[in-house]
Amino acid sequence: MIGTRSRLLLLVGSLVALLLVSSFLYMVGMKRLEGEERTFLQALEFVSETLSTTGYGKDSAWRHPVLVIFVITLQFVGVFLVFLIFPIYLIPFLEQRFEFRLPKAAPALDEGTVLIYRSGPAVSTLLDELARSGVPSMLIEGDSDEARRLLDEGRKVVVGTLDDGVLNRINFDGVRALVANGTDDEDAAAILSARQLGFEGEIVAVVEEPFHRKPMVLAGADAVFTPRHVLGAALAARASERLNPRVIGVQALGRKLVVSEVRVRSDSELVGRTLAEAEIGRRYGVTIIGQWVQGHLYAQPTPDMQFSAGGILIVAGSEENVQRFAAKSGRTKLRREGRFVIAGYGEVGQKVVQLLQDADEMTAVIDRNPGLGIEIVGDVMDPRVLEKANVEEAQAVILAVDNDSSTLFSTVILKDYAPQVPVIARVNQAQNVERIHRAGADFALSISQVSGQILAGRLLGQESIAVNKQLKVLKVSPKGLEGKQPSDLEIRAHTGCSVVAVERGDEVLVDLSGDFTFGKDDQVYICGSVDATQRYLEAFPQ
Repeated sequence: MIGTRSRLLLLVGSLVALLLVSSFLYMVGMKRLEGEERTFLQALEFVSETLSTTGYGKDSAWRHPVLVIFVITLQFVGVFLVFLIFPIYLIPFLEQRFEFRLPKAAPALDEGTVLIYRSGPAVSTLLDELARSGVPSMLIEGDSDEARRLLDEGRKVVVGTLDDGVLNRINFDGVRALVANGTDDEDAAAILSARQLGFEGEIVAVVEEPFHRKPMVLAGADAVFTPRHVLGAALAARASERLNPRVIGVQALGRKLVVSEVRVRSDSELVGRTLAEAEIGRRYGVTIIGQWVQGHLYAQPTPDMQFSAGGILIVAGSEENVQRFAAKSGRTKLRREGRFVIAGYGEVGQKVVQLLQDADEMTAVIDRNPGLGIEIVGDVMDPRVLEKANVEEAQAVILAVDNDSSTLFSTVILKDYAPQVPVIARVNQAQNVERIHRAGADFALSISQVSGQILAGRLLGQESIAVNKQLKVLKVSPKGLEGKQPSDLEIRAHTGCSVVAVERGDEVLVDLSGDFTFGKDDQVYICGSVDATQRYLEAFPQ
């Protein structure tokens, strides 16, 4: 800022000198070359009008060639000043002077702050979870535009990079944990720098490549996660029944409970019936905690909620009961033969292909760029590519592209081209899951959900599944519930949450009516909006 101010003062001084010298020369020239008297103020007025390109007053014609050349020179100097010097020097100075200054140094941090190096989809859900749990957080961001966006959201941000020593400007005394979310090489450098600065708290690294786990640990990380590969495993497990035991990925809670999505067949006996009429808890041992209908999520359904053909039910229960319910009343697969078509061969796509091939499934990979393992080069949104991949005969199409807009449009095209083929979609931002379901996807899971749940479990000790802000399933202890019946506690009336299941030993109980009482060793699963689950934790502290 000192250099910019000095240049501005130099510019102003030069302009004043130019005006004074030019006025004196014009005054002398008019007297000796044109034979006309001009006072210094009249000469100054003429020079000011000429340099600013606003006019010439009463002087507009000259006879002597020297004076004509002098005036022409002043005219070009004026144009040069207006169109070059002012934009280069004055405007940038004013912009720097008055623009919002991004914080370059970290403010005093609250005790227990979680420090996050670099923003992105992998930590967006974690930030929300930390805020809801009352845990302060601060981001280190090197991109100025991203930093402004985060500040607009109300996040605490410090702008800087490892190269300019941003970690040296942070007081680690109040930091509870550091989450490294940059590229793998940036993460390693950030971890080493933090340890060298004396930080002894927990460091968690989010990495892209599994073989970088050990180097991250050697650099000083306490835990290393690969959310993209976990997401790939969840998508592959959702597609193939040969991946057994079925890995639901982050959709598994506790030892026995799983939360799954089941699309209702058009010929299912559930279509048109209400939740009360179906008696699903008694017949199948599962609980319906929500239903997607045309992209809208009906969370915590009431007894009079009707099942819709094509609707996606969110079901909680034991693995066996969920699978039995899906086989009888819903649809998880359309075929048991044929190959899987995977669109996108990045980290997620490669993990999906690896797991499917390890399970002896046939695969076909579509990607825009040729490379090893890619059978079809082209765009999944091109019907000619879909025809070449024989999508109509596929068991399912797994969209592993890295752009949510492309995923959304690809889903629409696939459902128009081959409506009977299930679409399983990888999503980046959790808020786009609803849109992609609305487009027709049979299953959609976001990297934000995956990483947020993993990191929240690590940092906050929570085991949870967040479908979106309206629906979250959280594992809690029975503290405050022991020896009481659900009807006596009126949990939903007081907190907005419902108890959807209880894990007791090797059993998953969903029918909590009759003489059921909570035991001290039970694992309790509640369901509600993210705000409702927070109210439950306030009413029944863990």
